[in-house]
Amino acid sequence: MINPDSIEALKSQLDIVDVVGNYIELKKSGANFKAICPFHDEKTPSFVVSPAKQIYHCFSCGAGGDSLKFVMEHEKLSYPEAIEKLASNYNFSLSYTSGKKQSDNSKILEDLHAFYKKELATNRVAMEYLKSRGISQASIERFGIAYAPSSQATLSFLRSSFVSAKDALDVGVMASGEGGYYARFIERIIFPIALPTGKIVGFGGRTLSGNMAKYLNSPQTKLFNKSRLLYAYDLASKSIYKKRSIIIAEGYIDVIMLHQAGFDNTVATLGTALTPDHLPLLRKGSPSVIMAYDSDQAGLDAAMKASRLLASHNFSGGVAIFKSGYDPADMVSSGLSDELREIFTTPKPFASFVLDGIISSYNLRDPLQKESAFGESMEFLKTLSPIVGEEYKKDLISKLGIDPSLVRLTNTFVSRNTNTAPNRDTLELTLIKTVLEKEAFAETILDVIEPSMMMFHASQMQKALSSRSEDSELVGILIDDDIKSIDTQDELVRELANFLSRHYERELKKLTMRTDLPFEKKVYEIRRYKDLIVRLKKGELVIV
Repeated sequence: MINPDSIEALKSQLDIVDVVGNYIELKKSGANFKAICPFHDEKTPSFVVSPAKQIYHCFSCGAGGDSLKFVMEHEKLSYPEAIEKLASNYNFSLSYTSGKKQSDNSKILEDLHAFYKKELATNRVAMEYLKSRGISQASIERFGIAYAPSSQATLSFLRSSFVSAKDALDVGVMASGEGGYYARFIERIIFPIALPTGKIVGFGGRTLSGNMAKYLNSPQTKLFNKSRLLYAYDLASKSIYKKRSIIIAEGYIDVIMLHQAGFDNTVATLGTALTPDHLPLLRKGSPSVIMAYDSDQAGLDAAMKASRLLASHNFSGGVAIFKSGYDPADMVSSGLSDELREIFTTPKPFASFVLDGIISSYNLRDPLQKESAFGESMEFLKTLSPIVGEEYKKDLISKLGIDPSLVRLTNTFVSRNTNTAPNRDTLELTLIKTVLEKEAFAETILDVIEPSMMMFHASQMQKALSSRSEDSELVGILIDDDIKSIDTQDELVRELANFLSRHYERELKKLTMRTDLPFEKKVYEIRRYKDLIVRLKKGELVIV
């Protein structure tokens, strides 16, 4: 069993924006962050994350909680599993009341990486290859570049380290076939792949023995998900935040060479595909994004797909256009760093790159193909925000030489206030939030009102008084910036008097409709209620 004090210590180190931001794309909205809710289908963002309160809440489906709750719900994990996953991701050592040690298979990767680094130091062929690519000894050390020897040597090391076959398979360093178990990385230059925290979760390997697969990455594991990772992000993050710019290259060596040339805000996708799962990481620090893929057809195709994705999500930046046959590593090796700097500071905007790519794929002299180019371009423009789409509409008109009246964008933003509801009472919510946030005022409120006196939020008040602050409805109240809690005693008295006057006015209306009371008693009660209401409206806190 995990020690409760250890859990609290872990929670104190977590930042909910960072935790949630590793799973979904968050956008700043005032003091909070907003996103499309990952727990139900929606088009308008109603999912809010509060860094001040360290909680999240969806105003549409009601999902809410803290960092642990989010990981539990998103990953479908139990409470202990979510704790151990977060502890592993953030290099936090948990303690256990039963003396059990935390299961952390990532240590296998760390130990194997240390073994691979020793192998590199004694392998002349591998060192000569790195030298031939222009990689310095300082970069070898900074990036932890290593070398995987024969399968037998790796398996022997794993056995000598008492690593079970199951654990080795689980972290992706071993595979099995008809001939039994074998190492996944054989005679390859090794590039360790880490989380943004610097923790190694997998490897990339470049063959030196003519293997048909030139590059090989770790398989998908509990630790390794290539769709969410960017190579060298852990080394580049400080520069990314400082420069407010991130360069995305195509391969490991491109990244290393660009870092050597001073472009230390460079990362790479693991393979050429940029996916929607990468967007939360790219959004951190709000950098402009520079796509720096190779100038060959595969690189251009990948840049096209990435540009469609980034343009539709309103990222700033663009595509770096290289001379035919050149890639970033070649330019660094050729002493063209100044030219690279100019390319990176003047990228082609994503939307413009996509439009040019679409149009260039058609023969505009053929009216039917020109119409097809127009149709595909219009479909792309409709994925952009209305203002951006309108601007690039002019670009499309110019490139195709068509009548502006033909170009009409029908996409519009739907404005919806997700915080409003027909049965929402601001004063009641204010009192509930005050109970949740101001313990000193809670007793006074409890002395004056009961949950049943509320018209719209009686159940929420009952939960608040029962200290059920983890309830999703209460999380929604806590995270809602439109609801303000009471700050002073004078304000508390004033708002309670306001609440009671409203309550007694409703009771008075009910009383006047009653026919079961004797006339004298009814008159007396009416007079009493009216007197209470007058005193309450003067600011005097009185109750029946």
